[in-house]
Amino acid sequence: MRAETRHQMKEDRFNQVTMEAWDRLVEWSLANRTLLIVIIAVAVVVICGAFGGWYYLDQQDQQASLELNKAVRTMSMPIRPSGMPAQADYPSFASSQERATAARKQLEEVVSQFPHTRSADFAHYLIGTTEVDLNNTSAAEKDYLSVSKSSNDDLAALAKFALASVYRSTNRAKDAIALYQQLISKPTRSVGKATAQLELAAAYQENNQSLDAKKTYMEVQKDNPNTPFAQTAMTKLEDLK
Repeated sequence: MRAETRHQMKEDRFNQVTMEAWDRLVEWSLANRTLLIVIIAVAVVVICGAFGGWYYLDQQDQQASLELNKAVRTMSMPIRPSGMPAQADYPSFASSQERATAARKQLEEVVSQFPHTRSADFAHYLIGTTEVDLNNTSAAEKDYLSVSKSSNDDLAALAKFALASVYRSTNRAKDAIALYQQLISKPTRSVGKATAQLELAAAYQENNQSLDAKKTYMEVQKDNPNTPFAQTAMTKLEDLK
């Protein structure tokens, strides 16, 4: 078998494993508006990344992807109604906190066992997500801040976007605004300009900067006519009247 054929087969297996994980991640993230951006990051950060050529790294990437798949499965498992006992053939959790704790442990293992893989980088971001679910905002901030310095622009942007949400939830609107402005000035495939603008406008509103919010919404409308972004901006502008 030719070397390039073997390489293609390995890449196909890697993509198949990651796509299965991402399908489950999409289902889990639908309940959280901020995490909807993860759907974009899935394709950008992992699938579209350059595939490693060295055999050892190739094997590490595949194993890391499998372990990340397990963690994502955990994050997508349902929460049992109160009082309902666990069922062995239908994995579930008693609470979102219990689920986040289990997922965090698995994600931490991916990071520690496969530190030089793309899956580990993305797992580090998701660790921050589990910290948010556990109300550990200081830990989430630390994780997102670390990932925001990644050499992968798409992943770094995703972390900045999440970090801005943490800032807003802890009454640091100015810090959030600064991050959104960075994302607007340097948009990526994972966090587009219009996405960052809408969140910037929302942050302005929360900080009682109505004029800045209106200006930003109007810019979104102007730059993105006949799109869902423009429709959202129009609705928000009507609310500000």
